Amino acid sequence: MGIVIRQLIRDEIERIWEIDRREIIEGIYYFCDGELVLEEEYYHMGGWPPDESKIYTPILIESFDRGGIFFGAFDSDVLVGAAVLDNKFIGKKNNQLQLKFLHVSHSYRKQGLGVKLFEKAEEVARKFGANKLYVSATPSENTVNFYLRRGCEVTEDVNEELFTLEPEDIHFEYLIK
Repeated sequence: MGIVIRQLIRDEIERIWEIDRREIIEGIYYFCDGELVLEEEYYHMGGWPPDESKIYTPILIESFDRGGIFFGAFDSDVLVGAAVLDNKFIGKKNNQLQLKFLHVSHSYRKQGLGVKLFEKAEEVARKFGANKLYVSATPSENTVNFYLRRGCEVTEDVNEELFTLEPEDIHFEYLIK
């Protein structure tokens, strides 16, 4: 049957933490003097950081309750990927929606699933009337390269609230086509 992507319901939000986030990280991007700089650094990400679900589940539920759209990618009944598009407009021109979350389980990466989830979020953002997606991306080499390949660019319109929440992230914007 293959992977099925569908909208999640509110009771499924906490299943997001079932996604296998394991990753070997060999490089980290930093934003220095207006440029992305890749530094060799080695980390073994064993999964979600401690308390990640306690911190972010209420944020995700708040987004859902105000009309954010949650997509889940399922292999049978196993959640193997998810994308969350917030519906609160942000940016100086109030024309951006945040891609709040996009993760794919370790053994499902590099198969196009992340691209499909990104495209679903873009499609909904377009329907909502947004001109851009705002992405606060983990600075790991694989993650940043994923967004660069999608056409994301480092934003000059940094959202202060999101930057305060995740100051080490690379903050991108994506022009919706």
